[in-house]
Amino acid sequence: MNLDFSPEDRAFFARVKDRLSSALPEDIAATIRTNQPPSKEEMLRWQDVLAAENWLAAGWPAEHGGPGLTPTQRYLFEQAYGALYAPPPVQFGITMVGPILYTYGSDEQKQRFLPRIRENRTWWCQGYSEPGAGSDLASLRTTAVLDGDSYVVNGQKTWTTWAQWADWMFCLVKTDLTVKPQAGISFLLIDMKTPGITVRPIRTIDGDTEINEVFLDNVRVPVENRIGGEGQGWTYAKVLLEHERFIMSGAARSRRDLTALQALDQGRFAARIEALDTELLALEYLELRLLSAMNAGGNPGPRTSALKIRGTEITQAISKLRLDMARDWSGEKPEVLQNAESSWLNLRKLTIWGGSNEIQRNVMAKVVLGI
Repeated sequence: MNLDFSPEDRAFFARVKDRLSSALPEDIAATIRTNQPPSKEEMLRWQDVLAAENWLAAGWPAEHGGPGLTPTQRYLFEQAYGALYAPPPVQFGITMVGPILYTYGSDEQKQRFLPRIRENRTWWCQGYSEPGAGSDLASLRTTAVLDGDSYVVNGQKTWTTWAQWADWMFCLVKTDLTVKPQAGISFLLIDMKTPGITVRPIRTIDGDTEINEVFLDNVRVPVENRIGGEGQGWTYAKVLLEHERFIMSGAARSRRDLTALQALDQGRFAARIEALDTELLALEYLELRLLSAMNAGGNPGPRTSALKIRGTEITQAISKLRLDMARDWSGEKPEVLQNAESSWLNLRKLTIWGGSNEIQRNVMAKVVLGI
């Protein structure tokens, strides 16, 4: 299967590829090439470059300040981007809460938040998972009780990526305990400087502290910071997760990494590389199938779960290949084999992050296959 890209789309791809390549600072590229986590400063500096071109919000429609790319142009943008050794944009603002805001937010909320997200002036984190509510997200226990013109929020969130750097958190809370779990959830925007918020780092197996616990103790959140009506949060959460999973295939980055490893191989890993190449090709074709559906006016919907499942598994398999090649290498390691162990450890999270792959298979079986 292939798409017949128009001359205009091909020109767009060439322009994006050239501009991104020339704008990427070498020190940031070196961080990614050597499999290290970028610092906050590096991510913000690179996102300033993207924002200057209005490419940080590449998926946003023009009426909300984005570049208004077609589905094909968005796909080609991601292909050009993924081929670079550049940090992926921090998705919590751009790809997650941003689309929720411009789809369901009030005019005041759109004016207040969207420009700051689009221009890289606000860092967001995601307040979803809790100690007893990960894959079973509807069982969350954080409550928000209405008191005058504010909600009083109490509870705990966990696995909150980069909460230590965040200015704002979008958060799922229980506003009604008398109805079924999904019906009692609301969607709040919480200023992380609000009194009563405590952020505590969690050290992961690779030694990093990118995830955190967030404790909310009588945190007052203005009613005006609720998206939509009370009890509508579950609807918005499902839409947001579809946006999140659609970007989690990582096929272009996997192709970049597999190509680099193939160039280093002297035959010892040829069979594994060939098998991964076949699996990655199938994932790329799946992306094109969903792109064709979107160009025809369709919505990928729950089929994004397939992208998430296969994309994260392939990413993990490539990281294991990198680790094995690094251990087998004699002499000074090339850049792409450096820090292979810490990278492999860090990427264990991918099949849990964004909804565990076991749950995603259930979604596919129920919604797509009708089982």
